[in-house]
Amino acid sequence: MAPVVRRAAGGNRPLEIVLMEWGFPTKIPSKRNPEVKLDKYVTNARNLSSTMWTRSLKTPDRRCIVPFTHFAEPHPDGGKGDDNLPKQMWFSLPDQPIGFFAGLWRPTERGEAFAFGTTEPNETVKPWHPKAMPVILHLRDLLTWLDGSAEEASALVRPYDGAMHHQVETPRGDLIEVDA
Repeated sequence: MAPVVRRAAGGNRPLEIVLMEWGFPTKIPSKRNPEVKLDKYVTNARNLSSTMWTRSLKTPDRRCIVPFTHFAEPHPDGGKGDDNLPKQMWFSLPDQPIGFFAGLWRPTERGEAFAFGTTEPNETVKPWHPKAMPVILHLRDLLTWLDGSAEEASALVRPYDGAMHHQVETPRGDLIEVDA
C-alpha cells in the first residue's frame, strides 16, 4: 500500500490522498501448466497504448500522482548494499524534497490499485537502467496530468529533463514512510 493523490469523486473535486495497492492485478499462465493462471501485479505502465492502461489513461478520473522522495534501480554490479539488501542505485530530485510520478489507478476485486508510467531513461538514469525510468512530472504539469485530455497527458510521458541526483548509499532519515 502506498499514498497516491487523485481528484475526489464528488463536489468541487478537490485533491485527496488515498492509500492504494501498488500493481494492477492480472492473470498469467503458469510455465509448468499453462492451464493454471497465476496472479501477477503489474507495477509499471510502460506501453500506455496497451489495453491494460488505455482506459485509465483516457479517463482523467483514473489518473493519479504518486509522491516519492527517492526511487531505486538495481545496481548493475549486483551484490549487497549498505543495508545488506540487494545493492541499488538511488535517484532523487535535488530541487524538491518530494517528486511526483504520473500514475494510473483502477478499482479491483481487492480494492483500488495503482501503477506509475515509465518512459525511456534520461541521461542520469540511462547508465544504470538503460530500458526505462518512471515518468516524473514537473510541478507545473501536475494538474494537466490529473485533468487534461488523454493527448495532453500522453505528451507528459517523456524522460525527466530536470536536475537529478544519484547515489549508491541507501537514503537515510529523509524517507517518508507510511504506516498503513
